[in-house]
Amino acid sequence: MYPTIFSPLTVKSMTLKNRIVMPPMGTNFAGTNGEMTPNHMKYYEQRAKGGTGLIIVENACLDFPLGSNGTTQLRIDHDRYIPGFYELTERLHNQGAKVAIQINHAGASAAPDRIGQQPVSSSNIPSKAGGAVPRPLTKEEILEIVEKYGKAAKRVKMAGFDAIEIHAGHSYLLCQFLSPVYNKRTDEFGGSYENRARFARMVIDRIRAEVGPMFPIMLRISADEFVAGGNTLEDSLQLLDYLHEEVDVINVSAALNDSLQYQIDQMNLPDGWRSYLAKAVRDKFNKPTIASGNFRHPQVAENVLSKGEADLIAIGRGLIADPDWVSKVSRGEEEMLRKCISCNIGCAGHRIALNRPIKCTVNPDVINGDEYKEKQVKKQTNVVVIGGGTAGLEAACTAAEVGCNTFLIEQKSYLGGLAAEISRLPDKKRIADFPKYLNQRSKRLKNLITFTDTVADIARIENLKPDVIVNATGSKPLLPPIQGLLEHIDKPGSRVHSIFSLLSDVNQFPNMEGKKVAVIGGGAVGLDVVEFFSSQKAEVTIVERLPELGKDLDIITKLSMMDMLKKHEVDVRTSTSLVEVAGDHFKLEYEGEVSSLDFDFGFVCLGMRPERPELSEVEKHFIPQGVEVINIGDSLGARKILDGVREGRNILSTLKKIGSL
Repeated sequence: MYPTIFSPLTVKSMTLKNRIVMPPMGTNFAGTNGEMTPNHMKYYEQRAKGGTGLIIVENACLDFPLGSNGTTQLRIDHDRYIPGFYELTERLHNQGAKVAIQINHAGASAAPDRIGQQPVSSSNIPSKAGGAVPRPLTKEEILEIVEKYGKAAKRVKMAGFDAIEIHAGHSYLLCQFLSPVYNKRTDEFGGSYENRARFARMVIDRIRAEVGPMFPIMLRISADEFVAGGNTLEDSLQLLDYLHEEVDVINVSAALNDSLQYQIDQMNLPDGWRSYLAKAVRDKFNKPTIASGNFRHPQVAENVLSKGEADLIAIGRGLIADPDWVSKVSRGEEEMLRKCISCNIGCAGHRIALNRPIKCTVNPDVINGDEYKEKQVKKQTNVVVIGGGTAGLEAACTAAEVGCNTFLIEQKSYLGGLAAEISRLPDKKRIADFPKYLNQRSKRLKNLITFTDTVADIARIENLKPDVIVNATGSKPLLPPIQGLLEHIDKPGSRVHSIFSLLSDVNQFPNMEGKKVAVIGGGAVGLDVVEFFSSQKAEVTIVERLPELGKDLDIITKLSMMDMLKKHEVDVRTSTSLVEVAGDHFKLEYEGEVSSLDFDFGFVCLGMRPERPELSEVEKHFIPQGVEVINIGDSLGARKILDGVREGRNILSTLKKIGSL
């Protein structure tokens, strides 16, 4: 169905079997000294097994500690790292993939408390708002770093890689010379396009001298920086006039640290939205380009390739979510793609904000993949799952996949829980891909029987003769004892609503332009409501008791939400508490003073609380019979989809505990 995706491409000495690229993405899987670890190798090997044509290993530091970024980052600044990389390339080659590695110097993006010194850059401009002030590099230091690039390139070739990528985007050192946002120099490395490109061109030439004429060199750039005063696409095309000559493939990305939501794409950006950037570079220089930007659907990738907008498609988070993306597409199993939902919680959120190894909301095991299916239960085991949200579906599917007789009971007429419901908001529609995948997965399992529109009472559960009962009944809105709240919220004819009232019918609020909407609660749910109504040109006010909005959001979503609030001129009131609810206004308290906030529609979004109405009765009845009863997902504690899905997969531990697995 997709002839261009599955056509080969030759770039000098490297021939790729298809056009899908795994771009470099930090993982925090490296060892504390920057070496490859067994889990790190396995992570990449899973993506090679899944059919990926080219894997570009995440950025490796070539100047430690000055040029390092991330909590644990790969290093390539010494020959001792060559054996580990060689083992990696051998393992990936055995799976039919070609392998490149990105080498990088972080410059001002390095954290002083990690590197033990002041970071360096072109000038004294931080790499992001509030970041550390760097010191400008001297010319002598620039020449030393150029030499370190050359030495790193030599190691890349010795380690068996098929190509090398130079990172010149995303607010790292070379970008800090290319971009006028950072580069305020007045010497031969600043000012004109030629001068700003000089450092990067010296690096490219030094690497070419080291690797020879037939070894592919790739260059990653931020073609449009999407910040005021930054490089536009037109600027980048002029900079590339001085850079492209010895470059074989241009990896066309975008954005800086302060526009990160356009680099690690926010959820509501469409598939392949950045391909116009790759097309412009390809058209001017007639060289292979890599397009990136929220690619999920194979038809979109095929269209970009077949139209000549790019030669290769980068699927980053999509390959974290599903290592078998290429294999499934080649087999015509698109309905079984575990598509990334662009939540950015387990990947960017864990790595950048929390300094943790990456995880994935929709893929509970990014290292071992589906290897658990190789083990089957040793004895007949009946599993009853109460609740068909994402946590319950993952538990049910996992149990059935290892051979359990599994019964899923859902009180509503549909599966997917809150994930399916929140995806009814236009800017959150991508979330629907996950419950759809889980539903398709469940339908393929003959030993998984699903009951919808069904109450899981004791008698029904008893008839299924359970060995394990999984309670996954989700959550409901938290409604504190605030005067007037219970009397007004979600009542017939009331103007005061919860998130569930909105999600029950998102079309019940037409013609919102100019309407006054007040939202109480500045967490994820409240901001989703603000996004929905402000995009319809309503006059929106958001109220939050804490000093800031979106305190627990991942970094990408928070950036995109702050941008949304500014764009739509939302009235933001922080450090403000709701003290009373009336039919047409909220009473608020700020610094001891009470005021009134009138509205046409008011929404109270103060979080969620576990909903487990029958759990105590189930435990009282079944635990004395020796049945294992576990509680997972939001019914254990209202958290993120990631947590519930991980707990759903963890039914494997319960099966081991009872001696079934």
